Amino acid sequence: MWTILLLATLLSSAGATSPTDVRQLFNGHDLVGWKHVGPGKMTVKNGLIHTHGGMGLLYFQGEQFGDCVIRVVYRMRHKNDNSGVFIRIPEEPTEPWMPVNRGYEIQIDNAADDYHTTGVLYSLTKAIARPGKPGPEWNTMEITLDGPRTVVAVNGVTVTDYTEGQPVPPKDKDYEPERGARPNRGYIGLQNYGRHDVVFFKEVSVRPLR
Repeated sequence: MWTILLLATLLSSAGATSPTDVRQLFNGHDLVGWKHVGPGKMTVKNGLIHTHGGMGLLYFQGEQFGDCVIRVVYRMRHKNDNSGVFIRIPEEPTEPWMPVNRGYEIQIDNAADDYHTTGVLYSLTKAIARPGKPGPEWNTMEITLDGPRTVVAVNGVTVTDYTEGQPVPPKDKDYEPERGARPNRGYIGLQNYGRHDVVFFKEVSVRPLR
């Protein structure tokens, strides 16, 4: 008994997190707390967020996130579909392009090149690995926001490790994001990309980093 209590004390003092630290942003039933902007829509069916058309964005209202780990569990309907997870959006969006240019999109698209594939900061960072699974297999993405540092792991494999100020390629296409620093904290969102791209999300959760 004393051994168990001592171990619990040591874990607590070391800053270990517990299941109670995890906060589910998607309740599995509806989109309470979320708001959609732009074309298309998101719906909930059978415990899953379902993308329809686009390009639009579903963002979590009223709260900015930093120094945390965002966990997103998703799958594609087809072998490959396009979507994205947005972070570091500086203010609540009223349309889908502000988050592109002032936040970061973490891409979901296994077929694209190494600067536009699953787990990268879209067009800004090069994939360290390409562990994304094709549809309809489930994928787990964990996004660590640690001050100015962003680390993205897909299915347990690191794809991106980027700190503000590191060099990035110049903007090449008009639809790629504007370059420049992003804030340490921001709103988060999920993208519905297009009519032929269908992605399902079953978990969006956040736990504090420390």
